[in-house]
Amino acid sequence: MARIASTRLSRLLTGWSSEGAGPLPRRLADALRELAERGDVPAGTVLPSQRELALVLAVSRSTVTSAYGLLEAEGWLESVRGSGSRLRASGALDRYVTEGRLVSFDARTGTGTAGIADLSSGALPGLGAVGEAVGALTSGDLGGLLVADGYHPYGIPALREGIAAYYRAAGVPTEAGQILVTAGSQQAVWLVAQALVEPGDTVVVEDPTYRGALEALRARGARLVPVGADGADGGDGSGAAAVRRLSAHGRPRLVYLQPTVHNPTGRTLDDVARREWRRVLGDLELFTVEDTACAELALGEGEKDGSGSGGQGDGGGAPEPLVAGLPMASTVTVGTLSKLFWGGLRVGWVRSSPQVVARLAKIKTSVDLSCSVMDQLVAVRLLDRLPEARARRRAELRAQRDTAEALLRSGAPHWEWTRPAGGAALWVRVPGADTETLAQLARRRGVSVVPGSAFSPVDGFRDRLRLPYAHGTAALEAALPTLLECAERAAG
Repeated sequence: MARIASTRLSRLLTGWSSEGAGPLPRRLADALRELAERGDVPAGTVLPSQRELALVLAVSRSTVTSAYGLLEAEGWLESVRGSGSRLRASGALDRYVTEGRLVSFDARTGTGTAGIADLSSGALPGLGAVGEAVGALTSGDLGGLLVADGYHPYGIPALREGIAAYYRAAGVPTEAGQILVTAGSQQAVWLVAQALVEPGDTVVVEDPTYRGALEALRARGARLVPVGADGADGGDGSGAAAVRRLSAHGRPRLVYLQPTVHNPTGRTLDDVARREWRRVLGDLELFTVEDTACAELALGEGEKDGSGSGGQGDGGGAPEPLVAGLPMASTVTVGTLSKLFWGGLRVGWVRSSPQVVARLAKIKTSVDLSCSVMDQLVAVRLLDRLPEARARRRAELRAQRDTAEALLRSGAPHWEWTRPAGGAALWVRVPGADTETLAQLARRRGVSVVPGSAFSPVDGFRDRLRLPYAHGTAALEAALPTLLECAERAAG
């Protein structure tokens, strides 16, 4: 029987203690029932023990005991001797447990959010260039596209060529036939998981890594094997060397990496680490997925952890993929315009061999037939404005990062972090605190924050928080006193 870890369940249980009516056990029972009704937790899943769930939710054991009792009386839970409490049939079709990554998006109904300090997302506000590109579109941009049916499974030719030129500018030979346009980088990662991974396949990931990739790979039934994220605060050394050791005991199906502006740590690999990864991946002939979704958010200051050729210096050029030089047939590069320009512009891509691109496109057409032609036409115009967008984001993010660091140095001097080379958040260590419990306590006080374990394939980093500064630091400043109080209560 499948079990759900208390850490994952806690990330799905957002707002339960402050929403709804009745005593705390009733609210918890209702929240668990809603997860079952929505299929977020599949039927047959064994829930955590009462003691374990009480610890991570920062409530008394009697609260969980009463909640489980209510669910059992209502037919939603059954006790299985020697196995624990199992969720009964809910009509769910999913065979996996979601990570709750988009729970904060589910709550955006336009009501009931006043006064909440939302630190759950690192997404950036849109650039004015997007609106200008939309306003500049004319009937002439559609041109000959209107005479066809509007379906372009691989992407419109102008955009595929524009993305190929983007890589050529970085010194990586690329043709339009090696590009598949997707609805953002998340869809690209999902397509890769669907096309290249079978249930039970071993996939090597960094620890920590991007939550969306963990969700897509888990949904496919992959067996995730973590290696330390090189250069990341808390990493355990050379990830490439670890992969070489692991491969001696069994060949992984693929390796998923974020070498440039890693999410959540913000680090960028230096030249030495890149050469080591290329050597190991080439020697072992491992299929490699390089996710560069955040690469355009490099701060380009020539810092020690961000000055390598794979990053972006002050010249503002496109990032060179780590997989450049490896066989095209065994590599995929994921990219996007959504991180740099605006999340509402759902334009991402995959760069790989024409054969892999065709395989991914076949799956994609079964989902959405084709990306929006209008979004793609806007993206064609925005590609010409990349240098301008990089410069603006770089200036904004540097200032916001510096302000966030000064705020933490003053208000939380015992917290620890490594200055990020890019991205829109700090990866912070909160000594002595269980951040899963901290996050639960903070939510009851109106502060939404993501614990470090959400980024780990093995629920590690339970002393870390991701603290975004993408929208300025006002929310972080308002939330800091609450986070400090909750950290003290969550110390254990």
